[in-house]
Amino acid sequence: MPQQVYKLLPETIETMKTYYMKTLQSPPQGAVFRAKTPNAVITAYKSGKVLFQGSDPEAEAEKWADGKQASPKKPKNNGKNNSFAPPETLLAGGHIGSDEAGTGDYFGPITTAAVFVKKNQIELLKELGVKDSKNLSDDSIRQTAQNILTLDIPYSLLVLRNEKYNKLQKRGWSQGKMKAILHHYAITNVKSKIDSSETEGILIDQFCEPAVYKRHIASENEQMHDRMFFKTKAESYSIAVAAASIIARTSFLKEMDHLSKIAGFTLPKGASGKVDQAAARIIKTRGQEELNNYAKTHFANTKKALNRQ
Repeated sequence: MPQQVYKLLPETIETMKTYYMKTLQSPPQGAVFRAKTPNAVITAYKSGKVLFQGSDPEAEAEKWADGKQASPKKPKNNGKNNSFAPPETLLAGGHIGSDEAGTGDYFGPITTAAVFVKKNQIELLKELGVKDSKNLSDDSIRQTAQNILTLDIPYSLLVLRNEKYNKLQKRGWSQGKMKAILHHYAITNVKSKIDSSETEGILIDQFCEPAVYKRHIASENEQMHDRMFFKTKAESYSIAVAAASIIARTSFLKEMDHLSKIAGFTLPKGASGKVDQAAARIIKTRGQEELNNYAKTHFANTKKALNRQ
């Protein structure tokens, strides 16, 4: 039986328990809760380990393992070669990198960027302060993005806004599939702007197993690009992925500014209690349907906001 195991934060597990309230079962000893959905049986333990088992555990796991909400355990290598692990020559040479932002945030879209960096541009980008966006303040991210865009660096930026996101989710698309398709088309756009002989390959900040990524894009009649590699926390190793991360994050911040202006107040990032309060405020003043334009409404925050009415 297919399964996935994740180590999640205590607050995430509590959110999950609320989210799965209607499907809870008697938990085994040492477990916080157990729930059964059409896709999987989810068992969360006091240790923070969460086990997803069933016909499609990925569909449930990716709801909680994306972005800031969780970090998946590294799979055991068992001595086998990972054909999708990037070679050292890729990181030191010209390559395409892609990353996304906004997946763990209730408010705002998913923004995805792909960037092509030539070998002779790597040191310059480092001097401009390009590094993992998680280690930069929002102001630094915005400034660094401006610096990147002044250079002759081919890139593609795609924005999946909330209204479209929610429509796809209701059609059965998981967030993982949305991300895979966004990455695929962003990379495709960049490849169309460069000579294939200039790049040694493509690196994605890994958010799912390569086989799952391949399955997601195949469902839309697309194929993986050649010389494609995956690596967790790739923005810490690849200057191209780091640049993509900064461009994607800057776009997300701009989108949040725009949504906050429309809402009439600052929308908080993340998925905390402040987010629940903000969602409740929108529901009270504009109606529940209006949330589709601001938020990823399948998140548990929607139910919490409705409970505040």
